[in-house]
Amino acid sequence: MKPFSLLLGLLLAFAIQAAEDKPADTDLEARKAAIKKLLASLKPRHGEVDLRSGLAKATIPEKFNYLGPEDAEKVLVKLWGNPPGKEKPLGLIYPSDQSLLDEDGWAVVVQYEEDGHVKDDDAGSIKYDDLLKQMQKGAKAANEERVKQGYPAVELLGWATPPRYDQATHKLYWAKELKFGGNPDNTLNYNLRMLGRKGVLILNAIAPISRLKDIEAATPEILAMVDFKPGQRYADFDSSSDKVATYGLAALVAGGVAAKLGLFKGLLVALVALKKFLVLGVIAVIGFFKKLFARKNGASDPPTTTFKIPPNEPPSAT
Repeated sequence: MKPFSLLLGLLLAFAIQAAEDKPADTDLEARKAAIKKLLASLKPRHGEVDLRSGLAKATIPEKFNYLGPEDAEKVLVKLWGNPPGKEKPLGLIYPSDQSLLDEDGWAVVVQYEEDGHVKDDDAGSIKYDDLLKQMQKGAKAANEERVKQGYPAVELLGWATPPRYDQATHKLYWAKELKFGGNPDNTLNYNLRMLGRKGVLILNAIAPISRLKDIEAATPEILAMVDFKPGQRYADFDSSSDKVATYGLAALVAGGVAAKLGLFKGLLVALVALKKFLVLGVIAVIGFFKKLFARKNGASDPPTTTFKIPPNEPPSAT
């Protein structure tokens, strides 16, 4: 059975139980309370923030919030339902005027991968349309295993923004448009890469595709917020002692860094976005069935809530 078919069946069963039994309502209230407690425990920060003990810094203006590694991990794993990574992210940046549960909200996950100094010699010779076709084949080939693991299939629809590399600042950015399973809303995977002396700062924006223009408008500000510290910058590379990465810019775009991190790590931000949208679908279906059963029983419609409850775990593939 496909994951989404199973999910729909589970939702129907849950809706029937919710209409007839109190325990389901009790569980829902407990889940609400747990999420409220988690949100209250987060400690957003502003101003200058040290990243990875002197590797880089982030300068966060008041219009954005920064969450440190512990809080970022809470949001990604406990709030949005993603599998934990091998390492905690360096942080999470999001607009301060939005909630982490807003359906149209967006956030930037900050990570670092120290694979060595990435040469940019191939910057002018990459054929990105050909690279996109290879990436689409790769995504399709990985879907069988993804579905086995309980995650929906991923379709890489194309570039939302073609890759661009600034040779003066050694910063690379691009955006992909993705579709997950039967989800009607496409997902935006906006990628920013900052090349450093020994590795790459990875900034991935999580958003619905409708926020592309907003994120593109904010990209210069995001890029200006985060940078390597002196001694760790691209120009500080020492060929006599520093390791050189085994891949170049093309592999960064295609997922060269992600390949060594495991099957799902490279698509982490897309999964995060999916979870947010899946939550909305879950609550909408539950609400629909509750109203349906209430009408059958002659009762009035139950009060609705705008509080979004993330699922405890991804749907099973069996």
